[in-house]
Amino acid sequence: MTRKIVDSTRIHPAIASEVGGNADYRHTVDEVEKAIDAHAIVIVGMNHNPFPKKARELLDAEGIAYHYMEYGNYFSEWKRRGALKMWSGWQTFPMIFVKGQLVGGFADLKQLVSSGELKKLIG
Repeated sequence: MTRKIVDSTRIHPAIASEVGGNADYRHTVDEVEKAIDAHAIVIVGMNHNPFPKKARELLDAEGIAYHYMEYGNYFSEWKRRGALKMWSGWQTFPMIFVKGQLVGGFADLKQLVSSGELKKLIG
């Protein structure tokens, strides 16, 4: 799947360095990539959003280990979360990765758990 992006000819040169490659936020994507390489399950969330908490509670209840990463709240770190949204194409939090693969958010995780698929994925 390829996401459509604005052609570089449609970006004014004065802002070109800020589009798509802002080094200040690249480290956020790098952090998440390192985590998904190191952990079987990674939950990327934000404070004050109930769904990352529900995802953690679901995995805790199942006794399944995970790594949690939190990026701000509704009032802070929105640019870092924006970088993650552009990178993944997933527009809401949490972003849940299983064995390096984005599986969706809380509702998707809940379906994987209830169907038994999650335990198959993690072995």
